[in-house]
Amino acid sequence: MTMGITIDQGHIDRVLSVLQQQETRCLMEEVPRLCPALTNDQVFLAIACLTRNGQVCLTLDATRRCWVRA
Repeated sequence: MTMGITIDQGHIDRVLSVLQQQETRCLMEEVPRLCPALTNDQVFLAIACLTRNGQVCLTLDATRRCWVRA
């Protein structure tokens, strides 16, 4: 049996709000810590939606770490 990941607009809005409150970009792996009510998968799906909509930007640095910024 497979389990699906649920995400709704509230999750997406929460992640966007948290990212907008950050003064600078933050590491992608730190975002779930900023959204403790959401699972890692929900946070990453929300970031994927926000990226597709142009509301957040993802960048890789020279060490191949992923950064996100609203």
